[in-house]
Amino acid sequence: MVVAPLTLSSLVLATLLVAALPFVLYRRLRRPLALKPRDAIAGIAVFALFAMVIERALNDYMLHRNEATATFLSNPLAFVVYGALAAGICEEVGRFIGMRLLMKRAAASAAASAAASAAASASTVASTPQATRTDDGTALTYGLGHGGAEAWLVGVLVQIQWILFAVLENRGELDGYLSNLPTESLMRIHLILASLTPQTAGIFALERVAALIFQIGLSVLMWRGLRAGWRGILPLAIVLHALVDVPAALFQAQLVPLAAVDAVYALGALVVAGLLFRTFRRPGAERMMEQPR
Repeated sequence: MVVAPLTLSSLVLATLLVAALPFVLYRRLRRPLALKPRDAIAGIAVFALFAMVIERALNDYMLHRNEATATFLSNPLAFVVYGALAAGICEEVGRFIGMRLLMKRAAASAAASAAASAAASASTVASTPQATRTDDGTALTYGLGHGGAEAWLVGVLVQIQWILFAVLENRGELDGYLSNLPTESLMRIHLILASLTPQTAGIFALERVAALIFQIGLSVLMWRGLRAGWRGILPLAIVLHALVDVPAALFQAQLVPLAAVDAVYALGALVVAGLLFRTFRRPGAERMMEQPR
């Protein structure tokens, strides 16, 4: 059984696109929005801890180790509700904590900047638009780190493994490479490889790009809610994150087709991307209008 060259090439291109996108966005926006790498590192750390460690440990306990909850969550509707809320609570609590820490650091930096501005009051008005862009840039950079970590840890690394399996399958070396696996698991891998198509690569790219956009949008929402001192921002973020995860959970529970899920994600990503574009375009436009002619 051979994976078609077109399919393999499509998988490689889709993986390269998803892998490069967070870095390309950061590089292009770093100067206009005064992005700082430590904000992205914070996002990466939060996703790694709260999604890859805490959430996975919770899912392992609830779905496998605890017989009572595993039996209850075998109901498709219960599984959908649990899966969406678990992801929303774990990730958004982590985002909330991470951004609170970033906000404290930003407040310290703002105090230092205010002291410097007091010494040179003539430049205070001119520096105000840049401060706004830097502040929003913190949310964007954090979102690129959080969403980029998800793209790599959940998408790119897994996809690289399947590309390796496909190459070994075409060489007739897969069975020897996976000789330690049970026969049933090995046959399942062969079946998955046989089902891969160029459309599979496109779906992977669509889902990962949409997830990155959603993570940036949720990061901007959380950051602005914290800046405004709104106490309801964490519950709102949890609910919105859970709603984003509902279509995927419905597909995992075999309640809706994949095409419907991808259509919802594509439409949602376009809406969020448009809102983000307007959000980060406006400060730059205002700054250009304020420059002397």
